[in-house]
Amino acid sequence: MSRTASSAKTAGVRQVDPVWSRIRGESEEIAAKDPSLGGFIFSTILNHSSFEEALCYRLSQQLDHVDVCAELVVQAFEDALVDAPDIGDAARADVVAVFERDPACFRYVEPLLYFKGFQALQIYRMAHRLWHMGRKDFAFYLQSRCSQMFTVDIHPAARIGRGIMIDHGHNIVIGETAEIGDDCSLLHSVTLGGTGKAHGDRHPKVRRGVLIGAGAKILGNIEVGACARVASGSVVLHDVPAHRTVAGVPAKVVGFAGCDEPALVMDHTLAVDEDKSAK
Repeated sequence: MSRTASSAKTAGVRQVDPVWSRIRGESEEIAAKDPSLGGFIFSTILNHSSFEEALCYRLSQQLDHVDVCAELVVQAFEDALVDAPDIGDAARADVVAVFERDPACFRYVEPLLYFKGFQALQIYRMAHRLWHMGRKDFAFYLQSRCSQMFTVDIHPAARIGRGIMIDHGHNIVIGETAEIGDDCSLLHSVTLGGTGKAHGDRHPKVRRGVLIGAGAKILGNIEVGACARVASGSVVLHDVPAHRTVAGVPAKVVGFAGCDEPALVMDHTLAVDEDKSAK
């Protein structure tokens, strides 16, 4: 798709883009209430005509470096969006996910402006597309800069769905062959890693709707079933059945997931009388 065709498509969507409209409205309120932030808000949000344009600008400013300047990063991101326009749709779904699941998020604009978990995830999305476009070194560069800036290290070849929340976005590691399905929630210090020096398909496959607690380590080419729950601090070395909770070192099934959609409800508590039949 050409840049002209992509721009025309974006212009049509823009008229019915509730996420972008809400972000602009919230940004206008910020600028009105605190004029000292006016320059920041206008350059980051209000001077742009689309969500994608504002996203590229915000991320590029975060990544700006003497090695690769912001302008070159924007060009690469625009190339990625032309090749895969649905990056913007995934990013919008991530905005909504953060707003709905994070009790510290009160506006759609906050993830875009302030939350490094959201920002790091969007850098991964751009890097992932560039990786598949054959620009692997640029993708590796983005991974490296993102790790330095945000302590979030996601290999650009990993496969991650939409509607993802990475809460706090600190000390996150996601390996090359890892997969994360739609509508998952991860807290800080989560690792989706390997078990050694094995090559090939060696990282976890996390299915839709999974909630992964803070500090959890999921290691090896194993599957975490849909709508499962991994308790904080657990070390998971074996498959996790769908709709179950695992906890411990090494992790074992301790009960059901507590609800149908644990990643949306965000309840990390474990009942004292967990149903033993869940095993």
